[in-house]
Amino acid sequence: MLSIVCPVYNEAENIEKLFNEIDLKIKTHSEIIVVYDMDEDTTIPVIKRISGKYKSEIKLIKNFYGIGVLNAIKTGFDNANGSAVLVVMADLSDDLRVVDEMYRLVNDDGYDVVCGSRYMRGGKQIGGPFIKKTLSRLAGLSLHFLTGINTHDPTNSFKMYSRSFIDSIKIESDGGFEVGIELVSKAFVMNRKITELPSVWKDRTSGKSRFKMWKWMSKYLKWYFYTFKKFFNSSVSLI
Repeated sequence: MLSIVCPVYNEAENIEKLFNEIDLKIKTHSEIIVVYDMDEDTTIPVIKRISGKYKSEIKLIKNFYGIGVLNAIKTGFDNANGSAVLVVMADLSDDLRVVDEMYRLVNDDGYDVVCGSRYMRGGKQIGGPFIKKTLSRLAGLSLHFLTGINTHDPTNSFKMYSRSFIDSIKIESDGGFEVGIELVSKAFVMNRKITELPSVWKDRTSGKSRFKMWKWMSKYLKWYFYTFKKFFNSSVSLI
């Protein structure tokens, strides 16, 4: 089974559209774990009204690590029952057409991390702030070519992880969306199997993003440079 972890914050305008997309585009047997911060979240009554319509089991869970997207993702991981875990945003930005193939790569081919990649051949990014997407592309491509990490897009949150990999690590991020680059960087340093699929990212059309680029920049840089640890370790071992 696939566990789909979806952090939400007042996504009443988007959540039914997301469930419809999951129902239409994902054939893999799935559970959807929706994690919210506060009881007043506008997403909750919508989910309670519509959840019985879908083939996937929908779990509505309150974030128990503290507010914020990072803690919501950690809460989702802790409540996931699948052999693979996918992080999906509720704003309809992620390319769900590739999810079944992501699951096959984890479940059948033994990959630990499968990245949805905006920056490989066939991938695309539509919309979003110019500076944010320029820095993201620069970080992804430079890491790929300088370290050999097997993804062009390590900063994207749209990734699927094997259950065994999630269980093998401790999440150290303390900001927000930088957890995506933390996990793939740790997998690289640990010599776990990483691959990517081209995906199309679209900027949200409803609601407000909680991405805080300048606040989290230093946290992204921490995991960017951590990726080079593999080479430092190799150099030390040769001395």
